[in-house]
Order: sequence, then C-alpha cells, then structure tokens
Amino acid sequence: MLLAALAEHLLAQADLALPTWVDGRVLRRAWFPAELAIHRADALAWAPAAFRKHGVYLSVHDLSAA
Repeated sequence: MLLAALAEHLLAQADLALPTWVDGRVLRRAWFPAELAIHRADALAWAPAAFRKHGVYLSVHDLSAA
C-alpha cells in the first residue's frame, strides 16, 4: 500500500494517469510507519491525500526528507 500511495502521490504531482493496480491497494486499518505518538500526530495532520486514501499515514515532511 505504501508503494501505491507513493505512486499516486507522485503521478498526481506530475499530472499523469494512474496505473490500474493502484486503485485496489487500500488498507482496512490505518498504518503508521512511526511508533512515537508525536510522529503519529504529525502524520495525522500532514499526510498527503493519496496516502490517506490508501490508509498509510506518514507526514509530508517525511517525504521531503527522503
């Protein structure tokens, strides 16, 4: 799901069409890569829309640091 969210996020920024495999990749429960509560709160506040859609919560700040 992380890769589907990342693909959707990057392709949306480039205004490109999504591949078909992206749509069906959605988690039933939210997933936070971070374990600390402060990082989870940051992810809830700053997760990009594509990541939220797929149930992956990480901060947009984490993407810019990578």
